[in-house]
Amino acid sequence: MNISVIGCGYLGAVHAATLASMGHSVVGIDVDAAKVDQLGRGFAPFYEPGLDELLQDGLTTGRLRFSTDFADAADAQVHFLCVGTPQSKTSDGADLSYLLAATGALLPHLGRRAAVVGKSTVPVGTVDVLGGILSERPDVLLGWNPEFLRQGTAVKDSLVPDRLVYGVPGGKHSVEGRGVTVALDTVYEPLLCAGIPRMVCNYATAELIKSASNAYLATKVSFINAMAELCDASGADVTELSEAMGMDPRIGGRYLHAGLGFGGGCLPKDIRSFRTQAVGLGVDSVDAWMGLVDSVNIAQRSRTVEIARELCGGHLSGRTVTVLGAAFKPDTDDIRDSPALDVALQLAAAGAHVTVTDPKAINNSWMRYPQLRFERSVEAALDDAELVLLLTEWEEYRRLSPAAIGKLVRRRVMLDARNVLDAGLWQAEGWTLRGLGRNAGLASASLAL
Repeated sequence: MNISVIGCGYLGAVHAATLASMGHSVVGIDVDAAKVDQLGRGFAPFYEPGLDELLQDGLTTGRLRFSTDFADAADAQVHFLCVGTPQSKTSDGADLSYLLAATGALLPHLGRRAAVVGKSTVPVGTVDVLGGILSERPDVLLGWNPEFLRQGTAVKDSLVPDRLVYGVPGGKHSVEGRGVTVALDTVYEPLLCAGIPRMVCNYATAELIKSASNAYLATKVSFINAMAELCDASGADVTELSEAMGMDPRIGGRYLHAGLGFGGGCLPKDIRSFRTQAVGLGVDSVDAWMGLVDSVNIAQRSRTVEIARELCGGHLSGRTVTVLGAAFKPDTDDIRDSPALDVALQLAAAGAHVTVTDPKAINNSWMRYPQLRFERSVEAALDDAELVLLLTEWEEYRRLSPAAIGKLVRRRVMLDARNVLDAGLWQAEGWTLRGLGRNAGLASASLAL
């Protein structure tokens, strides 16, 4: 098929490249000329494992191209809207201005019986608003196909998704929705032939699915982090607690890992938008519930700073502190709402001399946060540190040698805020290792400084 992808940010670039790899002819449209130029040379403007190779393959075969001109989408049979929906600057709701503008710009270039399909995360009722924009073209099909990508595994999530969801007018049994269903079945034929489950539903359900999924995942993370605080207070070990809970098939172990909490450009803003939707629909219980989830998550950052203060003898002023990690999660260079950088900033505000290192996110960080010192080299970042905090669980930090880096620091004290290090291994090399909710039996730091 001929397909256009409108918006070539994180979602759009990945979607365009993976559709081209399925054999479609794809044009990516974005108003940012610099981004289009970079993508056109086969390089993503952000770090995502495997994406550059997929882009280069699509460009080499001629199945993929990028443009700033909406007219280049005129031949497409299906148009995917992948425009960002960030949190509004004036409220917790989603800012739909980019999505509405993109739909309006696309309107003059829609061919007869073309399908316009949204993928962005949006509040309930957004499809109806877009339908109003497209109302002068009653022949155009409109559908919603929410994305479920995770940064760091987005290519795999696109090529081997857990499920495909189609939001169509009238729902799965409606005659009106058949056109959208047929169009999307053709787009995703390789995935459907591979046995990927497909669900057809009405617009409102499709709009809610991504937000509801993120809300549930956020709930699991905040729940186990609340349990971590309870474990610290009682002397229990949260890693053992979560392992035992995860063995229950009704609960499962995924996202039940205690630590610093979640960040990024999706989960935090999606649960806040979800709260706004709940209030608008008069469902106060969902608003209160998600408010608690959000507050527990944010509190983990302040709690981490207080533990760091404790490990530094009760005061941070003048202490030399190294932070391992700037990205909000490993395998990405995204620093939006990064818990690691939030903690680093709080440490600096308390008077600590903070050095941050990260394998991929340094370029995105150093100009935005001049009050912090950044080092690309882990060894340089660790030089003479009095306290080390592991805040983003990159694989290379998991593999650090406690003996080797022990020669670089002034004090062998580590706050493992992601609970990923082997406490026994580090303690054997003379390190004091502190986690979140797993301190039963761990050696105590010498606070006499």
